Amino acid sequence: MPWEPWTGCYKQSDGCTYCYFYGPYSKRCGQNQITKTDDFYRPVETVYMPRKNITKYKMAGGKTCFTCFATDFFLPEADEWRKEAWQIMKQRPDLTFVFLTKRIDRFFVSLPDDWGDGYDHVRIGCTVENQEMADDRLPLYISCPIKHRWIICSPMLSKMDLSPYLHAVDSVRASGESGREARVLDFDWILSLRDQCEKAGIPFLFDGTGSHFMQDGIIRTINPYKQKSIAREMGIDIP
Repeated sequence: MPWEPWTGCYKQSDGCTYCYFYGPYSKRCGQNQITKTDDFYRPVETVYMPRKNITKYKMAGGKTCFTCFATDFFLPEADEWRKEAWQIMKQRPDLTFVFLTKRIDRFFVSLPDDWGDGYDHVRIGCTVENQEMADDRLPLYISCPIKHRWIICSPMLSKMDLSPYLHAVDSVRASGESGREARVLDFDWILSLRDQCEKAGIPFLFDGTGSHFMQDGIIRTINPYKQKSIAREMGIDIP
């Protein structure tokens, strides 16, 4: 289930250049004004059931709540809203809140006082697109008090050595870039990353080829509706 408490975003690093949501070829290009949405309180909205004389949450428990997948949870414009968003998450321990970020350097801003070593039901992923961003973000990321961590290499724009960081994460996912200006994903980069995960003993998921996929020196243009299925057919995932 999606939860977008705010909307709007803007470029943070090279991986954002052709963002599928806010990039130059997206329908939302230029909509970088950060605004609170009408769904802000969605996880704690309730409904009264007169026949049973009970009030229950509209969003049923036991589900995964994909949070801020069209923006970034740690945007500076959302610092005040984030305080309340953390409290909403705390109120719903029966949901699993999942979000990704390119702004892990802002993790401690507006962090709740009772965070401790993390909430059990909150999973925070860090996105990196090349070696520079991996070496910039991941040392801080693995030092943050987060109970459930995973690395997302998407869009993967270069070969990466993540071996110094894999001991501290639960899994790694990787995929190429989609869109008319997508940059090429080299399958050799994916295989190298998979080998690193295998040595570290953690799961790996090849999540999508992207639009331009190179294998054995040959670049193919992949239909956007087949990018995930072709990646899975490679059979290289580590469960």
